[in-house]
Amino acid sequence: MRREPEGTGAAPSTLWGRLACLWAAAFAGLHFYWAVGGDVGLSISAGPLATERPLWFVVAGLWGVGALCLLGALLAWLLARPRLRGVPALLARWLGWGVSALLLVRGIGIEVLLLTNTTHLDASVTVGQRAWTLALWNPWFIAGGLVFGLAALRSRS
Repeated sequence: MRREPEGTGAAPSTLWGRLACLWAAAFAGLHFYWAVGGDVGLSISAGPLATERPLWFVVAGLWGVGALCLLGALLAWLLARPRLRGVPALLARWLGWGVSALLLVRGIGIEVLLLTNTTHLDASVTVGQRAWTLALWNPWFIAGGLVFGLAALRSRS
C-alpha cells in the first residue's frame, strides 16, 4: 500500500511530474507573452534582441522555445501518469532524463562561466544581464532540471 504525502493529494511518483509540467508550462507562457509583444524581463534576458526583435528571434527564440516548453510540459505530464507502461514509459523516462541533463548543463554551465569570468564577457552583455542571469535565469534552469530528473526517477515503468 502506497502512502500519499500529507497535504499534497498526489502520489510520490506523480508529484515531480506535475511540478515539471508546471515548470515547463510557466516557461512556455513567459515566452508566448514575449512573442506577442510583452517586454517585462525580456531585455534582461535577451539584451539588444529584445528591442530590435528581428523576425528570426521572435519565431525561433520566442514562439519556438515556447512550443518546445509545451512539449516539455506534455512529457512531464506523461511522466506523472501512473498507468504508463512498457515502451512509452521507457521512452518518456529517457526523454525526461535528457531534458533534465540539458537543463542542468545549461543552468550550471552558464553559472560557472559567469562566476569564473572564463568567457571574458564583451560589451554586449550588460552588468544587469549578468546579475539577473546569475540570480534568476540559471537557478530557474537548474530547478527545471531537478524536477525533470526527479520526475524521470520517480516515474513508474
